[in-house]
Amino acid sequence: MRIIVIGAGKLGYSVAQLLAQEQYDVVVIEKDEARREIVKNSLDVLTIAANGASPVIMKDYRVKGADVVVATTDSDEVNMVACLLAKANGVKYTVARIRDTDYAKSTVFMHKNMGVDLFINPEQVTAIEINRILMTPSAMEVEDFAEGKVSLFETRMHEGSTFLGKTLLELDIPPQILVAALFRNHEMIIPHGDDVIRENDDVYFVGQREALQKFTKQFASTKNKISRVMIIGAGRFLAPLLERQGLFVKIIDKNEERCRLVAEKLEKGIALCGDGTDIDLLTEEGISEADVVICITEDDKLNLMLALMAKHMGAGKTIVRVARNEYGNLMEKVGVDVVLSSRLLASGEILRFIHSGGVVSVSLLADAKVQAMEIIVAKDSYIAGKSLKDASLPRECLLCAVVHDGEASVPSGATVVYPGDRVVIFLQTEATQKVLPLFEGR
Repeated sequence: MRIIVIGAGKLGYSVAQLLAQEQYDVVVIEKDEARREIVKNSLDVLTIAANGASPVIMKDYRVKGADVVVATTDSDEVNMVACLLAKANGVKYTVARIRDTDYAKSTVFMHKNMGVDLFINPEQVTAIEINRILMTPSAMEVEDFAEGKVSLFETRMHEGSTFLGKTLLELDIPPQILVAALFRNHEMIIPHGDDVIRENDDVYFVGQREALQKFTKQFASTKNKISRVMIIGAGRFLAPLLERQGLFVKIIDKNEERCRLVAEKLEKGIALCGDGTDIDLLTEEGISEADVVICITEDDKLNLMLALMAKHMGAGKTIVRVARNEYGNLMEKVGVDVVLSSRLLASGEILRFIHSGGVVSVSLLADAKVQAMEIIVAKDSYIAGKSLKDASLPRECLLCAVVHDGEASVPSGATVVYPGDRVVIFLQTEATQKVLPLFEGR
């Protein structure tokens, strides 16, 4: 499969990097020579120095007739024109990064007239993810699969946890739940029964949604209860979304226009035009009483500083959005509770679309080293009709849940996977091309 990525900014680079890791044939089009050189020297992809919205480049033999075009430039209009030209030159599917909500509201028109098959807005995707995490206060990450029948829950093992020092076989967890992965010292471990839980491990639990919801209550405490949220950096989606969940939201942003726009969408929340680094302002507005402080300015370093200030001043929990996901590990080491990469979240949506076929959803975990996928098993796939013990799945892959006839279960070696079943698997990103064909049609 040949995939064209137009624009080598943060999102475009991430998408190209992930697709290259999965062994796709990737072409990156970037007119800025400095950006193109970075991609050329660091990724195993073909690069072209050109305007991605040019009719000439779309007729180039390296582009024309590609399977997918992903347009990720900073301009909505350039991305839409690129998709239109791509469709006119035989490209099967197109993805466009669109920030303007007016365009996104007209999806039917845009699909029919501009040839855009998938719209991606990283800010909106990030807002939805933050909302999911806040609705499960002890979680670092929450995902739902199989129309809500299966859930994923990530939490960190702190000192005093009853799980520490025990092997997975020794853990007292319900049979409808399993430990799908461990993230330790920047490495993801697809676990086995003799692996031991250690302090500061990030543990991923997967299982039936109802069972997992009851199970996760043991990780919560009264200090996890959330009612007041402070957001530093005004966004169009997050504050209204949290207010609809019954939370009181206070926003601080330097830009008066952004404050006005978000204030118009709030009923009870407050938007203040001010400097989020002003300690007097933060104190006056009650940062010490905030259950959660969310830092979503455009500056990663500023977000880190704001989160550390919030912690020092007594805030309960901090969430930081980053553009450069390599900052994530550093931020967590110095005390930030949750770090989310907007470009990785958006990349996960794009990967789901590119895999298409039976792949329903893709979540990128642990700096994209591992993926959690929901897949509908194809009728003529390798695994259809086999028990797991006979399927001999690669070690880089763990089948975590099966939904058969509408019922979700955690599989055993005797579990048979049937055509049409929905399965949730964890797999190492580099093994994607090795694992996916086992579930897809031949």
